[in-house]
Order: sequence, then C-alpha cells, then structure tokens
Amino acid sequence: TNAAMLLHAHSGFRYLVLLMGLIVIAYSAYGLVTKRPYEKRMRVLSAAFTGIVDVTVVLGFANIFTGIFYPQLGGHIVMMVLAAAVAHVVHGVMKRRPDDQRSYGPHLVGTMVVLGMVVAGIMAIGRPIVG
Repeated sequence: TNAAMLLHAHSGFRYLVLLMGLIVIAYSAYGLVTKRPYEKRMRVLSAAFTGIVDVTVVLGFANIFTGIFYPQLGGHIVMMVLAAAVAHVVHGVMKRRPDDQRSYGPHLVGTMVVLGMVVAGIMAIGRPIVG
C-alpha cells in the first residue's frame, strides 16, 4: 500500500542521512586538520545534508497524516524536528558569513549534534540505527 511505501521510504532515508552526515563530518574534520581554506564544496555538502534531513522529516510527517501514530513517536518527532533545525542553523549561519569568517568547525560540531539527535530519535521508537 501507499502507507507502507511511505513508511519504508522514511525509514530507508535514515541511511542517507547517516551517510551524508558522516561525509560532512569527514570533510570538515579534514579541512580543520589540514587548515585548508573554506571551500564551496563544504557549503554544497552541508546543503545536501540539510536537504536529506528535510526530505526525511517531510516523509515522517506524511506518515503521520496516513494515520501511523503511536505514543513513542512523540520523542522521535521532537528529536527529528530539532535535528532539522540544528542542520538549518549551521548551514544558514555559515552560508551568510563573509568568506573570511567561514570555517569547518561549525559544520563538524553541528553535524555531530544532528547525527546524535537522529540516533536518539531512532532509538526513541526502538528501531535499530542500521540493520
């Protein structure tokens, strides 16, 4: 059914969120360690990560509108909405800073926070992080 497809899509997107988050963390850590100048590529990776988080949230709300809801979802929803907000704040702040004030640190820390929230949100509903 359509509801089942939506649920599987939402659930499957966690792998994209986790993968893209790890890519952002690795790239920003590399940029910090090597003291590379801030690059457009970092902004693009951050935008892609934020977009994937957004799609996952939209799919989650679509699931709710199909009638899939149970009490444990409350904590899941709160964590995921907060994770999306943090991703947007980090991306938005870094995007608006002048070139000479941009750095990899906020992406590294912010993405780690987002992934921590995503993991907590997944655990809130008793699902495995991977698998």
